[in-house]
Amino acid sequence: MNISFLGNWRKKHGPACGVAVFSGGDVDHEGIAELLSECELLRSQAEDAGVELDDTAAALEALDQMVPRWRDDEEMLPWLGNDAGLYLGTVIVRTVPGAGWTILPSGRPVVRLATGREIDVVATGHAWAAHGAPELSQLYAEVAEG
Repeated sequence: MNISFLGNWRKKHGPACGVAVFSGGDVDHEGIAELLSECELLRSQAEDAGVELDDTAAALEALDQMVPRWRDDEEMLPWLGNDAGLYLGTVIVRTVPGAGWTILPSGRPVVRLATGREIDVVATGHAWAAHGAPELSQLYAEVAEG
């Protein structure tokens, strides 16, 4: 999509990035976890590359091996970064005992480990999508061990 004013805005401000979740009261943790696990763009890219995203560490390793064709697409990059971070968080929450989603006052979702450590998985996903580092599987391995 070529929208001139949007292109000019991006030159001044850079691409939009991030995810925010706002709740108006009681938090439905299961619903939030389900919503954050959708990651449609990442799932589509993975499927096109023959990678099955089954919420395991092996799927993270397979994502790390994908050819990063998305890096040439300025519009796709931030969205894919969001999805990669949310998928990483989903794998951590589903496989690491005591891990769960926490929504910061800003609305940003982070993963909180049983130790209290918070991991900004969305920022990690953006770095992975843009540069390939840190590898998703590497961060997962560090979290799973600790």
